[in-house]
Amino acid sequence: MKTVVVLAMHGSPPNDFPKREMAEFFDLRARLKRVEGADSVAIERRLTELEAKMRVWPRTARNDPYYAGSQDLAACLEETTKCKVIVGFNEFCAPSLDDALDQASASDVEKVVVITPMMTRGGEHSELDIPNAVRRAQERHPHVTYVYVWPFEMAEVAQFLARQVDRWS
Repeated sequence: MKTVVVLAMHGSPPNDFPKREMAEFFDLRARLKRVEGADSVAIERRLTELEAKMRVWPRTARNDPYYAGSQDLAACLEETTKCKVIVGFNEFCAPSLDDALDQASASDVEKVVVITPMMTRGGEHSELDIPNAVRRAQERHPHVTYVYVWPFEMAEVAQFLARQVDRWS
């Protein structure tokens, strides 16, 4: 069985994105929650434009260390699992999680395993956004089996963290 892993990451805006547009993006995101009707349509249109520009902004370790760290984690996970690993981002970066899931499903893959380093419950991305993206991908690609391997056992997370504490104490 051919398995591909999708590493679902949060994403971070690049630090060299134009400051005015960055401020506008976050202002519009906040305003969108408070308005309705025609105003919300105009805000959503502009927000979509800014998000698209931000997602495809060229990334380097210097302007987006989180993006670079995500790629490093994916490379380590790929080496460890011997499965192809594709990174997808919930926001700010490309590819989006939906695009990464489509990319994972494009070949002769039978199973896509979706995992995130978000370890604790209560986060909107891990509890809502990622499962919804997986559900949408399953609808688009019914021939593929999708498995979202989350939430993690808290005892296992605690053991992992305790090993890190032990290394430094």
